[in-house]
Amino acid sequence: MAFSRRTLTTLVAAVAATALSAPVTAAPTQHMGKAGDPERKLTVVSFNIHHGADRFDVLDLERIARDIDSFDADVIALQEVDNHWGERSEFVDQSAWLANRLGLHYCYAANLDEDPAGGRTERRQYGTAILSRYKLSDCENHMLPNHQGGEQRGVAEATVKVRGVPVTVMNTHLTHVDAEYRTKQFAVVNDLVAAQSNPTVVLGDLNAAPGSTEHEEYTRILTDVWPLVGEGDGLTYAPGNPLRRIDYVLASKEITPLRATVPLVYSSDHYPVVAELQLPHPREVHRGR
Repeated sequence: MAFSRRTLTTLVAAVAATALSAPVTAAPTQHMGKAGDPERKLTVVSFNIHHGADRFDVLDLERIARDIDSFDADVIALQEVDNHWGERSEFVDQSAWLANRLGLHYCYAANLDEDPAGGRTERRQYGTAILSRYKLSDCENHMLPNHQGGEQRGVAEATVKVRGVPVTVMNTHLTHVDAEYRTKQFAVVNDLVAAQSNPTVVLGDLNAAPGSTEHEEYTRILTDVWPLVGEGDGLTYAPGNPLRRIDYVLASKEITPLRATVPLVYSSDHYPVVAELQLPHPREVHRGR
């Protein structure tokens, strides 16, 4: 199912009180895109921020912000993002805080949505966020199939336009405990991608390594950019002694991967994945779709 679309046109706090699980967007204070770039390139990031805490569970959202800023990316997909969730993140609306700190547009998608904590009025939410230099439109959150006793997961979806090319961006975080349901969850993502007419990028913590049965579903209609252009082993979990590549940039066939890296930053319990992508010319966008 898809939650209704909302755009933030007033104060973030006012929208957060009514948005429930729907995404919201906010205008940036700077960085409206790389207008001087003669090519249609897009740099994207997938980053599980572990509610702003590092692998030792030390909370430092400013450190997360500095790392994101260092990537010089156009679109950043964040997983494990708190919105007034609790004391572990000091009840901060993390996506709004990061967007304001970095001067970016954002969409927030709550997969968990609970009543306010005692003595507070904000709903407690946990989910994913998309940050962008470019304006975000058509923000939606699609809930994914869930197994018995599992944490509800979703896929956030939004559209950016890069020099006339509309690009659909999806951000997801699949279950970490059930391989069968990871496959079922990503089958829904593939259905959403197949319904698109835009070039599409899927970013996220997919909790399964290359060679797994789930990875076959991840790459059924999308391209895993890392084997094509990745620098190094691409391992993302966990910092300090990474053993697995579970964070991904996946792209539809209209998009050409140019470069991918895993920056060795330590603000979370995951390393991020950064990829530079070449977009098609506007007249090529809908061919073959």
